[in-house]
Amino acid sequence: MSARRTPHVTTGAYAPPPARRTLEAVSADGSRLHVEVHGAEDAPAVVLAHGWTCSTAFWAAQIRDLAVTHRVIAYDQRGHGRSPAARSYTADALADDLIAVLAATLAPGERAVVAGHSMGGMTVMAAAGRPGFDERVAAALLCSTGSSRLVAEARVVPLRAGRARTRMTGAVLGSRAPLGPVTPVARAMLKYATMGPGSAPDRVEACARIVHGCPTAVRHGWSQVLAGLDLDDRLARLTVPTAVIGGTADRLTPVGHARALAAALPHCVGLTELTGMGHMTPIEAPEAVTRVIRELAAIAATPTTTPTKEKTP
Repeated sequence: MSARRTPHVTTGAYAPPPARRTLEAVSADGSRLHVEVHGAEDAPAVVLAHGWTCSTAFWAAQIRDLAVTHRVIAYDQRGHGRSPAARSYTADALADDLIAVLAATLAPGERAVVAGHSMGGMTVMAAAGRPGFDERVAAALLCSTGSSRLVAEARVVPLRAGRARTRMTGAVLGSRAPLGPVTPVARAMLKYATMGPGSAPDRVEACARIVHGCPTAVRHGWSQVLAGLDLDDRLARLTVPTAVIGGTADRLTPVGHARALAAALPHCVGLTELTGMGHMTPIEAPEAVTRVIRELAAIAATPTTTPTKEKTP
């Protein structure tokens, strides 16, 4: 990584807190994953999976809040943050990685709430139904994510839906061009593509630092996976209580994805639509995202919860 790039902000509400301890989880193909643990060892566990081009720093606000009462486990997806790049970039590799993290951090018989943002949510969907997931996950959050047609439905290119927009969107998201330093122009472009129009400068800065810190080859490699992703058939396997969050101003995964997920999930316990928020909801609306995770933790502690589907304005 170039010395001119700081992979995250170092002061303020979006600076990542220091981990109480770190470890490496080893995935099925030998890929090594950087894992951080925050909070007390005997507290209920929450596992956080970040999205494309991000890192554990993306969850700074949630980690700081949740670690007061929970053991928060955050990891860098392969190739991101402090996890080395790997040969295999596939949805199944994402699932393998999550299961490796669960196995490395949870005690026998322990189950966690797992929250995934964007590609992290796709990780959750990809892992659903596997024994290593079902035995260790008590509830899940799908945050600003989708299960298929990601490029076709993205609105980062201001054209009418159709083949031309899909081709241009694929070219933009799959570009091999380096992002370069975080400049005013870069901030404006990132804000337009990934955040709501009212996002505060400190939140835009936090997102820009993280995204620009992702290696170009990793960004491109995962873009190709996401372009062809289809996890629609996995939704039926995600049988734990699951909440869904979407931003109404999300251009990368428009809120229609969130509505479709909520409708398809076997045990949806709430759809939260965040008015005016874009794709980076854990940074744009940290309190709302943390609240939903806490609600899931409460549901996970009550096994007799009756399945419901609801929409929260």
